[in-house]
Amino acid sequence: MDQDDPGEAMTELQERSIGGLGVMQLAVGAGLFVYAVWAGFLMPGFRRVPLKLQVPYVPANKRQVQNVLNLLQGRSGKIVDLGSGDGRIVLAAYRRGFYPAVGYELNPWLLRLSRLHAWRAGCAQRVCYLKEDLWKLSLLETKLLAELPNEARVISGRFPFPNWEPTATIGEGLDKVWAYDVGHVRQTMAERAAAFEQGTPVV
Repeated sequence: MDQDDPGEAMTELQERSIGGLGVMQLAVGAGLFVYAVWAGFLMPGFRRVPLKLQVPYVPANKRQVQNVLNLLQGRSGKIVDLGSGDGRIVLAAYRRGFYPAVGYELNPWLLRLSRLHAWRAGCAQRVCYLKEDLWKLSLLETKLLAELPNEARVISGRFPFPNWEPTATIGEGLDKVWAYDVGHVRQTMAERAAAFEQGTPVV
């Protein structure tokens, strides 16, 4: 058999039964592939992230994307995705009429993948993905409260803001998303601060 002929190689493979060694080789090969993906695709985005804040990249599934869009229903204008991953939420939001639609992501491989998705969808000139190290922001909650207007809505997927009271939630488990209306968050935090000064227990 000609070893360079992929057709003959496939025919021979189909005619053979895979023994225990063959299964082991497939498993080892899969393990090496997973490590290669982790080392080349995911690790670059973790190198400068504090250890206690490191979380694995898990792409948003269709249900989570839909949950985000549901919490944005009735709204319009600019959308910014912090930690946009492969960019699918930014792209979906743009298709729903949000513009400008911007994603910030530290991992350069995910940025390239985001731009590839946008190009394939014919939206490369309409959505924007930028490399930004969000972990330089020691207090993201404080920064958002200082810069966003009261009518802004912040939506968090899978990881809620620890000190904010959500306006609405939707989904369960990995599909769960939280919505925070900035005006409501400011009011709640002001009430908590006033109660603390008066010695009233804060619930």
